[in-house]
Amino acid sequence: MKDDFVPDVVISRLPLYLQELNHLAKEGLHTVSSKVMAARLGTTAAQIRKDLSYFGGFGKQGSGYQIYDLIEQLQKILNMDHVWQVVVVGAGDLGRALTHYQGFASQGIEIVALFDVDPKLVGTQVGSIAVRHVDEMEDELKNLGIKIAILTVPGGVAQEVAEKLVKFGVRAILNYAPVSLMLPEEVHVQHIDPVPHIQKMMYYL
Repeated sequence: MKDDFVPDVVISRLPLYLQELNHLAKEGLHTVSSKVMAARLGTTAAQIRKDLSYFGGFGKQGSGYQIYDLIEQLQKILNMDHVWQVVVVGAGDLGRALTHYQGFASQGIEIVALFDVDPKLVGTQVGSIAVRHVDEMEDELKNLGIKIAILTVPGGVAQEVAEKLVKFGVRAILNYAPVSLMLPEEVHVQHIDPVPHIQKMMYYL
């Protein structure tokens, strides 16, 4: 990988490229041009080439990209060469659905724990995972060296819970709570609130 600074927006597009490459591989293809990828992803060939250029040269003029080689390189760039253990905090409908989601395993993501404070939820099962009280988070996160958490708690407690996660060693949070989190800049936070996205689509209807 190049030592140059890579814009966050470029990193955000790499998983989309990887996903499309996996689709192409399943279709039995071995090479693909940036033009074909761009058409399938709704972007431009120049954008794809520019994004990939941050990490070196992968394709050849006139012959395109070797799909399996590029998949392997993108997996390395995204640190997908090993399984990442993840915890979910918030055992409501969304938290339980994410914990139960089978698609994570094939992408090198393993949900290892689910936490909540509701006595009606603590002790219940979601697949093979028992919901545990948040008071047990510190030991679990530190013992396993967890770096990634998914936050599905109410907005009113999201900041407090996020601060605890950071204190216990988490360095990346996928935040479904409808609030912005104020955390140290070395902690990467990805906010996912479906409401603004739906409202944006409503404009076009």
